[in-house]
Amino acid sequence: MSSKTSKNPNKTMPEKNANNDDSFLDQTLRPTRWDEYIGQKHIKDNVKILLRAAEERGHIPEHILFYGPPGLGKTTLAHLIAKETGRQMKITSGPAIEKVGDLASILTNLATGDILFIDEIHRLNKMVEEILYPAMESGVLDIIIGKGPSARTIQLDLPPFTLIAATTRVAMISSPLRSRFSGGVFRLEFYSHEEIAKIIERSSKLLKTELEEGALKEIAERSRFTPRTANYFLKRCRDFAQVHPEGFRKNGTDGAGKKIISKEMAKSALAMLAIDNIGLNSSDRKFLEILIGKFNGGPVGLKTIGAAMSEEEATVEEVIEPYLIQLGLLERSPRGRVATRKAYEHLGFDLPEKKQNKLV
Repeated sequence: MSSKTSKNPNKTMPEKNANNDDSFLDQTLRPTRWDEYIGQKHIKDNVKILLRAAEERGHIPEHILFYGPPGLGKTTLAHLIAKETGRQMKITSGPAIEKVGDLASILTNLATGDILFIDEIHRLNKMVEEILYPAMESGVLDIIIGKGPSARTIQLDLPPFTLIAATTRVAMISSPLRSRFSGGVFRLEFYSHEEIAKIIERSSKLLKTELEEGALKEIAERSRFTPRTANYFLKRCRDFAQVHPEGFRKNGTDGAGKKIISKEMAKSALAMLAIDNIGLNSSDRKFLEILIGKFNGGPVGLKTIGAAMSEEEATVEEVIEPYLIQLGLLERSPRGRVATRKAYEHLGFDLPEKKQNKLV
């Protein structure tokens, strides 16, 4: 019998070297210092004061809650706080803590001064949430042992720790839990085009990819005011340019210069992703096209337009509509959704005469 051989014996795998392997930077572009974190100035200023005051008093920082739409930097802020304070951070999420025992195991394994980060805390089980109250407020863990008349409560002292939580739906967090974030409850705002451009510039340097000014502007203006989306578009533009021979213009005399993405290449990459010049994707445009073409611009109810799009109501309301409302392409009225004059103009629809004086 012949021994098994590699399909391509001449092909050798590159050796991995922790010192020159850039794959990690490709996975995360999170800032590692305060001065690298762009935007959210009011939150940074407040958190810096909170951390510095606690350090000067020799205390553990108080519990903090960050909330806002996805991709704005809530998790990044938690990582930065851990790095700036030099503390260990344990990471979990609301859905992952299914039972009281899960939370008890996490809390009892914390060391003094550790940071516990709970993402999507609004999805925390209510029974688990009740156990979290005394842990946050008094630093104790109440555990019930046994059942019926023989049941008894044991109170365990916990090491001082800081809870940092993040959520995209702050209204779903109960008032008792929200009130226990004594360090502050902070809302992250959408970024400006200028801030997004700075984020893209920093990310492109980490990815060792340069952008023409026009390419930078194209990506920034379509990034939905969100850093995560901006970094996603940047990586896809880089990938698109990499697999096209004409993608990167070479800079330098040796032919091995820096890779530069042109404006035309960025536009081609974003067009392949079906992203238009103001950041609308295919689902956004489908929503507006159905609203205008099938329902004469509205008003139309959420259930009706969700059925027409073959989309779940939650997806329409939480994923598609917020950006359209932010751009002024959609209005929510008591009678339903209404397309604005700007939506008609963007999609190239003629505005009906009876609506010309009604729409904004």
